[in-house]
Amino acid sequence: MTVARPYAKAAFEVAREQGQVAEWANMLSVLATAASDTTLAQAVQNPAFSAEEKANALADVCNEVMTDQGKNFVKSLSENSRLTLLVAISELFNQFKLNFEKAVDVNMTSAYELSAEQEQAISASLSKKLDRTVNLATETDASLIGGVVIRTGDLIIDGSVRGKLAKLAEAINS
Repeated sequence: MTVARPYAKAAFEVAREQGQVAEWANMLSVLATAASDTTLAQAVQNPAFSAEEKANALADVCNEVMTDQGKNFVKSLSENSRLTLLVAISELFNQFKLNFEKAVDVNMTSAYELSAEQEQAISASLSKKLDRTVNLATETDASLIGGVVIRTGDLIIDGSVRGKLAKLAEAINS
């Protein structure tokens, strides 16, 4: 990820200056998906192809979302043998985008299906606590027994019965 960071930061700065952050995020996501394809990944790593041929092949596959500056970015990555970093660059770009938008992606797992009102209340509470707009993704996992587990970046809030039982067992064993 550290090698990908300067590329993601440069791409983000260009996108921000142009007011095209969402377009660049979409383009990088499509490029990362294409670069992850087994056949295309083998072609990108094949030394028989020139850097320009690799860049052009990737740009052609993603032609619908590619901009001229995007093509230049891919060409630069290719010339520096960094096309394999596209997935990491896309992930870092999205982190920069969320930070810029003062937003955060939050994954919440609950033991049972929550109502829209409950989800909205949790989202509002997290938004206030984190001082960010919360993009909430929910899922259910009956093995939690009860409660919820909330994850965002490095922050994990485990309010599940399973988590509390694990803490109790750890306290008893120590």
